[in-house]
Amino acid sequence: MKSGKSMIAAMLLLAGTAAPAFAQTTTVVLPPEKQTVVKEYVTKHSVAPVTLPGSVELEVGATLPAEVELHTIEGVPEVSEYRYVIVDGRTVLVEPGSRRIVQIID
Repeated sequence: MKSGKSMIAAMLLLAGTAAPAFAQTTTVVLPPEKQTVVKEYVTKHSVAPVTLPGSVELEVGATLPAEVELHTIEGVPEVSEYRYVIVDGRTVLVEPGSRRIVQIID
């Protein structure tokens, strides 16, 4: 019986340490109306589109290299903490500290 309790304790400990790994991958899911607001902002504040290096996939969780210039979004509280770039005609929201893609808006 003692070994069963030890195994449960070990599983709980492992589960507790695994949680932060999942928390590291941030995904922002803006509702359609906020996506429209972001698209309107991007249209009004046009920036040059970027081409990602061949080693970077355009997908949530990918990290953009330092040479990709990130642009601020002002006046949209839900996303003001993020930056954006335009890739292949799509608005890409990026977490500036990690430079990870958190949402791609078509």
